[in-house]
Amino acid sequence: MIDTKKVADRRQLHFDALQEAIRDAEAIAAAEAERRLRATGNWTPGQAISHVAFWANAPFDGYPDTVKPPWLMRMAMRVIRGRVFTKGMPPGMRLPGAPGGTLGAESMPADEAAAKLRAAFERLDEHCPEIVNPLFGPMTHAQWRQLNLRHAELHFSFFHPE
Repeated sequence: MIDTKKVADRRQLHFDALQEAIRDAEAIAAAEAERRLRATGNWTPGQAISHVAFWANAPFDGYPDTVKPPWLMRMAMRVIRGRVFTKGMPPGMRLPGAPGGTLGAESMPADEAAAKLRAAFERLDEHCPEIVNPLFGPMTHAQWRQLNLRHAELHFSFFHPE
């Protein structure tokens, strides 16, 4: 098992729009299909892309009951959320109470996961979620987009289409 906090060989990504992240996910899926993808993390491309799509859909469809971050963690994240929205997320974070530290990392073909991400991000681009984020609290539509872009940057950075 790779300690993702220590992986130095990650792509430096910055997405300004959800469509950019969709294109990158599709490029990752295409590179995997053509056997020209190098991965530096623990997940398959399908797992990583599916995971990002899961969390983009959660504020529309509802968060699982297991997503209940401790009070102290919620308060700390609400203080630093502006930094997360602009600078990104650190690798290796784990959600307390979630099996394996997170949810939504389904094993599936990367092209199916990319289609799932496209649908989730297009939905997010058009509509602002109404369900409050359990970690960051209430957010504007722009903040929801930023959070999901930073999340995609984190997970897609472990894949190198070559």
